[in-house]
Amino acid sequence: MACCDPDLYDDQFDEAEAEDRLREYRRSGPRGGTARLIAELSRGGVDGLTVLDIGAGVGAVHQELLAAGAASATDIDASAPYLAAARQEAERRGVADRVTYLKGDAVRLAEELPLADLVALDRVVCCYGDMPALVAVAARHARRRLGMVLPWDTAWIRAAVGISNRWSRFRGDPFEFHVHRTEHVVSVAGAAGLRLAASHHGLFWQTLVLERPPA
Repeated sequence: MACCDPDLYDDQFDEAEAEDRLREYRRSGPRGGTARLIAELSRGGVDGLTVLDIGAGVGAVHQELLAAGAASATDIDASAPYLAAARQEAERRGVADRVTYLKGDAVRLAEELPLADLVALDRVVCCYGDMPALVAVAARHARRRLGMVLPWDTAWIRAAVGISNRWSRFRGDPFEFHVHRTEHVVSVAGAAGLRLAASHHGLFWQTLVLERPPA
């Protein structure tokens, strides 16, 4: 899979899926790992802070952080339908003027991304083959805190995902799902000066939050 192939992400995360996710978010709000991620990123308050939401989907993370008092957010996503859905929700909430939208691959556009107090990767690392590059970019751009939701690194999850990926290849679907080693993810973020501050394991997803120690 070419990580930065725009057609791949537009096809995989298409308009129908974006609309479904937006309806679900409006109906139920953030749930599971996403809700925990927002809570951890919000710990201690977010008044006046900036947010970088990488692979933001319909924008649940930065929408909630803006509602909690964050000053502004940057939404970068490789899926045009997801960006459109996130913008639609921001306009409905009256916060679109506080969000900057970028279409593309965060690794390729790293130099265009702003530093932010809070950086989020909500179910994004699992969709990206070059985990070290993606996590390094996210970590370097995090002034205070980096939060991630990704698959729990267990043998049964790796086996299940492997079977699913083989079935996808058999059907001619180029998209792959990745279960990266948790210790490697934490190590990459650690090389950028972040330290693990909180973790939570669900049945399939885990939430990791890393912080930059005070100078």
